Amino acid sequence: MKQTASDSSADASQRPARPLPPRPAVAALLPEEAAARKQDKERHDAQVRGVESIAAMRAAIRQASARLPVLADIPRLGPMKTAAFRQRAAAGLPFIMTGMATHWPLSTLTVATLRTRFGALAVRARVGDYINTAFAPDRAMQDMRLLDYLDLVERDPGDLPPYLGNLELRELNALCHWPNFFDKMGPPRFWIGPAGTVTPLHCDYDDNVFTQIWGSKRIWVAPPHHDQYLYPREANAILFGSPFDPDHPDLERFPLACQAALVDCVMQPGEMLYLPAGWYHQVSSLSFSLSCNRWARGRPLVLGA
Repeated sequence: MKQTASDSSADASQRPARPLPPRPAVAALLPEEAAARKQDKERHDAQVRGVESIAAMRAAIRQASARLPVLADIPRLGPMKTAAFRQRAAAGLPFIMTGMATHWPLSTLTVATLRTRFGALAVRARVGDYINTAFAPDRAMQDMRLLDYLDLVERDPGDLPPYLGNLELRELNALCHWPNFFDKMGPPRFWIGPAGTVTPLHCDYDDNVFTQIWGSKRIWVAPPHHDQYLYPREANAILFGSPFDPDHPDLERFPLACQAALVDCVMQPGEMLYLPAGWYHQVSSLSFSLSCNRWARGRPLVLGA
């Protein structure tokens, strides 16, 4: 008899939890060793994305962004197939596609089914002050089972609840039906947490499709060339963080941020956001949420062929 995605996921939940990969060690390197390692990684990242260099790619994205119209809001469109998506995405502006994940098997999950079917999964939670240490290599993390995490946030989520962010949960992959928007894509990443969990303002220099499965999230976005107003800090060549919080703007500390063209949207279940490479974004859960995303692993669409 043919096995369904639901059957496969149920079987997976009965197997022993797959162990998490070890966290990268934060080594004390000599300056020349650190520079050489960084250069090697950037060469590899450029090769994967089919560009001459990551620095040149970032500069080209910012130049393309400076020619774009000011975004007053993030438009909501209907479901899209690959050709229509790529044509729209080449313009370099974010947009939301409604109804893209409404019929995914993942959308039928609830917190209760996460407990019963996937509670044994090993997960790594962001704990403590993971906002101010978001892009530090040694930020506080805690390994546990998914069931333990759900119990933890149900008992006492606190002012800044622990967050399961950016996790590979392969047991959930079969429950997603990703469109073939990009020639190369990274693995699905899952985001689970109650109201109050936050991914602070940052940008990734890869095209991104972000899907809200259940619950709702507020997402702020700003164009790449407005990094000049957002006090960016490099985490690595394709990831930059910002200390500015658009949900609680402190313009005394960050006066330039008032010039950034920040706009927000609230993602609803079944919706998919296209976020072009280099766009700054902050994501805040407004209710208990399950989301997932994938990053492209190629030349950003705004840069053309």
